[in-house]
Amino acid sequence: MRQNFRFSGTGGQGLITAGIILAEAALLDGRLAVQSQSYGPEARGGSSKAEVILSDAPIHYGRVTHPDTLLVMSQEAADKFSGDCDASSLIITDSLFVSDVRAKGARRIDLPITHTAREACGKPLFANIVALGAVVALTRCVTTEALERAVLQRVPKGTEEANRKALAAGYALAEKYEKRAA
Repeated sequence: MRQNFRFSGTGGQGLITAGIILAEAALLDGRLAVQSQSYGPEARGGSSKAEVILSDAPIHYGRVTHPDTLLVMSQEAADKFSGDCDASSLIITDSLFVSDVRAKGARRIDLPITHTAREACGKPLFANIVALGAVVALTRCVTTEALERAVLQRVPKGTEEANRKALAAGYALAEKYEKRAA
């Protein structure tokens, strides 16, 4: 089974880190993973994206040409990176920053990701981990145990508890959405 992810937003939102963590979680689950990233020349503020391919079979081409799941954390990223999504894609947006997505027929889920990070952890800095928790809860692409382990191996020392809270808040956000949609 192969899953293609694209995490997009603004430089400084931690989406490249989120992509790396997702790939590491897949490896911890015994799956194969390829992660790539691109960003503008700005240190912060320009558009950025991380792409992750997870598979149970060898990955022969390491680029995402059609995302199964697109996470969009800014309007600029929605404008730039949603064009190759279609009816088979899942688009998850941060409702604080994204109002319009031009993908045709894609399933769209708007979540208050940054608001939830601020509420759960006191800072919007943890929005990438909240988003990662929501993506994993909605797609079930890796186990929650592997994801937590990958997060804790990657985050700065002293932030482990806040990152655990952010992950739990992301899971809860997805669960709340699924209950409303049912």
